[in-house]
Amino acid sequence: MGKETFTKILGYKIFNKNKEELLNYIKSFNKVHIISGNPEVLSNGLKDELLFNNFTGESSVIIPDGVGTVIASKIVKSPVMEKIAGIELMEEIIKECSREGKGIYLLGTKEEVLNKCIGNLKIKYPSLKILGCHNGFFDLNNCEEILEEINNLKPHALFVAMGCPRQEIFISKYMKSINSSIFMGVGGSIDVFAGEVKRAPKWMIDIGMEWFYRVSKEPWRIKRLSSIPEFLIKVMKNK
Repeated sequence: MGKETFTKILGYKIFNKNKEELLNYIKSFNKVHIISGNPEVLSNGLKDELLFNNFTGESSVIIPDGVGTVIASKIVKSPVMEKIAGIELMEEIIKECSREGKGIYLLGTKEEVLNKCIGNLKIKYPSLKILGCHNGFFDLNNCEEILEEINNLKPHALFVAMGCPRQEIFISKYMKSINSSIFMGVGGSIDVFAGEVKRAPKWMIDIGMEWFYRVSKEPWRIKRLSSIPEFLIKVMKNK
């Protein structure tokens, strides 16, 4: 795809077309790391060489997941077509895997949350092949057994829910050696599929206020919001 498909922000290329075009674009890769490019994730990438090299590599695509990234695209006068929420993209990939008989693997969060998520996905997508899962409580530098299990199962998509930047570090470290095609850090999405957390009402999502809803439900998130103004200030200084 050409330059017009991406918006340049702080050395990153952000996919700026719609979700349907993104799904088609993903199919052009043998292996792809889909990065939910909100200000927190992108800011972590700027501070970490391993992450930055992965995020800007040829096997990665960054989606504009977050109102802060949408605003940043307007600041650099190359607005993205739409915000693409990671959880919505994850569900589209799950639907596609279910239709095409391709398997998925879920890595991260707590055991009981994983089990609830798997139960709900099996009800919603009866033909979905959930090949395996593992909780997120392990040493990133000593996880050969988990890697071996994933490689033996060969899932088409590996969804990693261990929070930022841990999930992105895991994918950046091991993606080349794992037998999967799609790698995606999905944060709290598994909690949502498990029914543990609710997404904001559609009208709040549509006007870019999902972050406000999440903070009202989980006040501890307010500390993480500081990454948005810090990111936007960097973008203004560098545009």
